[in-house]
Amino acid sequence: MEGIVHRSVEVNGIKMHVAEKGEGPVVLFLHGFPELWYSWRHQIVALSSLGYRAVAPDLRGFGDTEAPSSVSSYTCLHMVGDIVALIETLGVDQVFLVAHDWGAIMGWYLCLFRPDRIKAYVSLSVPFIPRNPNVRPLDAMRALYGDDYYICRFQEPGQAEAGFAKIGFENVIKNMLTSRKAGPPILGAEGMGFNPNSPPLPSWLSQEGLTYYASKFEKSGFTGGLNYYRNLNLNWELAAPWTGAQVKVPVKFITGDLDVVYNSLGTKKYIESGAFKKDVPLLEEVVVQEGVAHFNNQEAAEDVNNHIYDFIKKF
Repeated sequence: MEGIVHRSVEVNGIKMHVAEKGEGPVVLFLHGFPELWYSWRHQIVALSSLGYRAVAPDLRGFGDTEAPSSVSSYTCLHMVGDIVALIETLGVDQVFLVAHDWGAIMGWYLCLFRPDRIKAYVSLSVPFIPRNPNVRPLDAMRALYGDDYYICRFQEPGQAEAGFAKIGFENVIKNMLTSRKAGPPILGAEGMGFNPNSPPLPSWLSQEGLTYYASKFEKSGFTGGLNYYRNLNLNWELAAPWTGAQVKVPVKFITGDLDVVYNSLGTKKYIESGAFKKDVPLLEEVVVQEGVAHFNNQEAAEDVNNHIYDFIKKF
């Protein structure tokens, strides 16, 4: 991580921790759950060596960024507000955006609400999710998978946190990083259904990396990150004016064939049917990586780095 500069900036009423390296056009990286700026370590090093200024914040509620206490402080409007304010602090009008998981969801909102700020977008794992005006997201998930679907289990404030506390920070993170493959995760009652014993580390994460993640979540807790899930229905309400709107920025989408998102909620059908391209008319390419699961920016880092560079160098 040599040469990465860390600082704190004021954005949208909170202090945000930012890691950055390099000079040139800005590539802004947004992480997911349960992650941090650190999830982009490979991309920061690679893109900064190729003539870009790589910038990766801890998002609201994560790591060394402030975590407001109210559940309703984690809506799509708060997040887009944070990111737009961060772009202002960087002294540029536009950025290349690269985002994963919850960062990708917020990236789609950013492209929808403020396309003027985005040169091009590389979305990892999560495609654009068009708003269905007839069904709230949580209602749809409960109908498909029941109340034990992990997103449904995360809704009650304090419940998931209590379950996680039973097995410890390192074990929670290892469980999450190793279990998000193939079909939809269903969580049992005890410890939120995670293995109370220590599962083996995935090959792409070192013990040093796990220790770093755990130390930051031990400080911040998981509540900030879980509050993103707790605003799904509120985001649905807030986004009503954009029902049917298209995303009109250039986009490349990268996923793994083992990714839980790709294999649930009708995502694969949405992509393959052409509906994704209809909603995102400037979608240039969909990449499905073989043998790769949810955390593709870390699992297949070099491949992802090459895909990002090959896309953004055209603009």
